[in-house]
Amino acid sequence: MDLTHDHFFWGLGVGILLGIIGIILTILRLWEARREVTRLRRHLADKLELEADATNRLKVDLQNLKSQNENLRMKVASLSQTPDRKQQRDLEVYARAERYMVSQSPGFPAVWEQAKRLAVGELETEEQGQSLPRRVFNALLNRSPKADEREEQPQPQA
Repeated sequence: MDLTHDHFFWGLGVGILLGIIGIILTILRLWEARREVTRLRRHLADKLELEADATNRLKVDLQNLKSQNENLRMKVASLSQTPDRKQQRDLEVYARAERYMVSQSPGFPAVWEQAKRLAVGELETEEQGQSLPRRVFNALLNRSPKADEREEQPQPQA
């Protein structure tokens, strides 16, 4: 019996040959996929390392900025405590309070304007030398301006 003329053996041979070719192609694809997975893992590890470095740098920068902010805050606080700055700040507070009171209180503006004119008149007479400056004597005697006002007002007799 001659096997080269039998159709079954020819079909079996072609099927085995196609199966071997398919297995070889599958193995090649598997190796390629493994190489790709390895490359992606290296890429991911590199990326995570770079991100960790960047995060650490950001943390260090944040700490530096926090310390600089604290230093500047303390410097501003110390500079705002100097007498000139404190007086300027008080003046600004009083100016804002005046603006608020003038805009909000119905009877306040007239009385306030009269008090300001009186105070300006007192300062002008002091500056012209017609009266002694109260603040100089108050500073020398360590008295508050309120003590002067109490002395000037007549004491009620009981």
